[in-house]
Amino acid sequence: MKSKLLIKIKLNLEYFLIYLIYKFTSILPINLVTNLGGFIFKIIGPLTKTQKIVRKNYLQIFPHANEVKVLKESKLSWLNIGKTFFELLILPRIIRDKTKISVEGLSNIADIIKNNEQVIFVGIHESNWEILLPTIDKLGVGVGGIYRHINNPHIDKLILNIRKKSVLSNKSFYTPKGKQSAKDIISGINEGLSLVFLIDQKDSAGELVPFFNKPSKTQTGFLKLARKYNMKIIPVRNIRDKNNDFKVKFYPPLKDISNLDTIKIIHAMIEGWIRDCPSSWFLQHNRFS
Repeated sequence: MKSKLLIKIKLNLEYFLIYLIYKFTSILPINLVTNLGGFIFKIIGPLTKTQKIVRKNYLQIFPHANEVKVLKESKLSWLNIGKTFFELLILPRIIRDKTKISVEGLSNIADIIKNNEQVIFVGIHESNWEILLPTIDKLGVGVGGIYRHINNPHIDKLILNIRKKSVLSNKSFYTPKGKQSAKDIISGINEGLSLVFLIDQKDSAGELVPFFNKPSKTQTGFLKLARKYNMKIIPVRNIRDKNNDFKVKFYPPLKDISNLDTIKIIHAMIEGWIRDCPSSWFLQHNRFS
């Protein structure tokens, strides 16, 4: 009984802290919020146990990097994560700001938008990945995406409400990872919606596919959906610039999705994105365990 009470108090205190930060950031300029989050995480992040994962992941990508380089890039990674977390709290403001997000490769999805065609967008946890779904939605494409729920249910509800406020369409949706997401994804497809998947994280139920020269458990469910429902796969990348503005870049549809080699082609593409700017990738995730 006492432990349950302590857990409840802990959850409420965590929520109260995050809610205070949420309210505080709501009155600050966007760039100040971004830089504040980056500053805090850049200092605290390297002191946490997760720093070991950051180091391990970076050396998997660049095995010959020296310690000076590893430390520099890990600090930049914590900087990006801090910016991303604080930006999540003001996500609707970022999406509504006409100067924050530019789009490249719009010609690759122009016909898709015009014809209301259903597709699967695939991206990674890079830069601020939270902008992807609402940006696609803002372009006039009804889209659904999966999110990983937060253990604290009060914070989870707060963040989900923020995400929902960032989309314009009543049809676009978020669904929590798990059994519910499988049902929601199929319902979304049946309702004519497209989907967006972030495919760079470890999936314990996935298949072993080479990723940075190491067999890694990888989700392939999006390929099965694409084949079953005859949906094109569109790679999409988001990039943060020095001013903390973003570019969302759409690539041409993949030409062949008939076999497992497709995921190897996708991995080769996203490995290039990560090598291009490793500190923008979510190095804190234990991808190669």
